[in-house]
Amino acid sequence: MALTPDIYTSPELAELEAEAIEQQVEAPKRTWRLDFENGRISEQITDFEALQQYVRKALVTARSRFLIYTDDYGCELRDLIGDDVTRGYLDSEVPRMVREALVYHEYINDVTDITYEIDGDKLRISFSIDTIYGEARSEVLL
Repeated sequence: MALTPDIYTSPELAELEAEAIEQQVEAPKRTWRLDFENGRISEQITDFEALQQYVRKALVTARSRFLIYTDDYGCELRDLIGDDVTRGYLDSEVPRMVREALVYHEYINDVTDITYEIDGDKLRISFSIDTIYGEARSEVLL
């Protein structure tokens, strides 16, 4: 004897499950706003604003250096700053590293038009991102 009543036959249950899956709506991604300049966390943000913050944070976080993140999160761009490398090397590596850091996010479809400028020990990267929310231009300073 079962502990729960068998009120649905298998086909009925399968149909109810299929309906529930169709009706599922993905909850908006929420995260806390990070104030990078003042080192503060404030109110919650969602959707495109949260995705823009993810983009910045993924590019400024060194890959494989913090145990809290998987090895897939972050990038190695900081390793290029100050290194004695050729412009040709940077022309190939900077776009590759930016794409690698971002395209794994499920809401990012593509990263294009990647340009960069080096000013002493600073690296300014500009790029376009195509997301589920639309396209946008972003800039990150390392």
